[in-house]
Amino acid sequence: MEVSTKKFKHCDLVTVTGRVDSATAPRLSEVLTALNDEGCYRIVMDMAGLEYMSSAGFRALIATQRNCKNFNRGEVVLACIPGNILSALELAGFTMLFKIYPDVTTAVGSL
Repeated sequence: MEVSTKKFKHCDLVTVTGRVDSATAPRLSEVLTALNDEGCYRIVMDMAGLEYMSSAGFRALIATQRNCKNFNRGEVVLACIPGNILSALELAGFTMLFKIYPDVTTAVGSL
């Protein structure tokens, strides 16, 4: 798994590629927590390069979403979700917790 971040004026873009599983999810969680610790609460997750995401990865996303929405500070939005990961999110009932966009430009524009 590779994670990169890019700062924009009104949000931060986190690009994740590869596989997020129980071995790599802690790294994703560290990156997202570091953003929150820096005061960044509007986060766009570019998931176009993801091959797989386990429940550990979903937990990292949900924990960050909860932290961002706490005190109405911001939110995590998801962009470019591959079909297999979107199906897993729907099956778990997590799609109602996130705004989902077909591309990064629209997602960044929403914040």
